[in-house]
Amino acid sequence: MTIDSKNMLSSILESISRIDYIKPGQIPNIDLYMDQVTTFMEEGLERTKRYSEDKILTKTMINNYAKNNLLPPPVKKKYSREHILTLIFIYYFKNLLSIKDIEILLEPITSKYFGSDSDFSMTDIYEDVCALEKSRIDSMAKDIARIYKTSLDTFADAPKEDQAMLQNFSFICSLAFDVYVKKQVIEKLIDDMPKPEPKKK
Repeated sequence: MTIDSKNMLSSILESISRIDYIKPGQIPNIDLYMDQVTTFMEEGLERTKRYSEDKILTKTMINNYAKNNLLPPPVKKKYSREHILTLIFIYYFKNLLSIKDIEILLEPITSKYFGSDSDFSMTDIYEDVCALEKSRIDSMAKDIARIYKTSLDTFADAPKEDQAMLQNFSFICSLAFDVYVKKQVIEKLIDDMPKPEPKKK
């Protein structure tokens, strides 16, 4: 198994540099029906798919999020800009956290700012979070490059024909360890948050 280290690292760093998010200005200013929501999310987050046939959000998913108190219910079957922002947060969290954890995490945000007349809004929260994440891309890319280069120093004593495969495994393990540790921290923070009151049926 032969891996061109330089090309692989360049490809990884290029994909990180292309990470983007749906801008609040791209979200329609009118309320949307379910089909319009799924179409908007599909188009806006298409680049995050691993496989072209993957679905970003389905009607069933959205209905389940509302049923499990992650998403406030639509008004007259229409979803507002705040629904879209909440769904974007859910989309990213669901790859890492349980439904219950997402509910605990989002409940204080949606209960206070969803549909609020306050000067500080769901849009402000979304913009601040996205700006913070965007500002970290360069440092994350450098950290991944460092981990990758470190992985190339592993398995020096392994059979020559297996070194590239084992070094790739080492790289993946290092990245997975980062995710594991950060997930533990996130779960600890969520465990320390107040639990939402059960919703009345």
